[in-house]
Amino acid sequence: MSRRAPLTHPRRTALGLVALAALTPACADTVAIDPPTPSDDVAAICSAMLDDAPATVAGQDSVRVAPAGSGRAWGSPAIVLRCGVERPASLERTSRCDVVDDVGWFSQKDDERYVFTTIGRQAYVEVAVPRRYDPPAEALSDLAATVAEHDPVVTPCV
Repeated sequence: MSRRAPLTHPRRTALGLVALAALTPACADTVAIDPPTPSDDVAAICSAMLDDAPATVAGQDSVRVAPAGSGRAWGSPAIVLRCGVERPASLERTSRCDVVDDVGWFSQKDDERYVFTTIGRQAYVEVAVPRRYDPPAEALSDLAATVAEHDPVVTPCV
């Protein structure tokens, strides 16, 4: 009776599984986010807001983000919410403020997306909406209640 050699080597099998995991479609559903570094008081606001964010925004389902806890995202291309971002450099006292469902937003846009940042609240909350979801007001409307509940108004947008 001849003895058959094993078909795989344990180390090679483990490496193959790691490589396969890196190529699975589930990884494509993870959105990389540049994590903000808010102060402790703003981090507490952001943590509660992110935990309470809706499951769908602009008709798009929530997708995973990396690193975990750095924000929330919906759809593909992703609508991305980051809380505790820096004040936008181009935001001035005289900048236009668009109000959607009682939340004031400073807006910027480029060829690919709109970027909205809350105005007059304790934390700066940024929502990036790809042009595919034009008009972007639906995304802001879907997020307004969560922002209003967790991020207190300091100076109303007028």
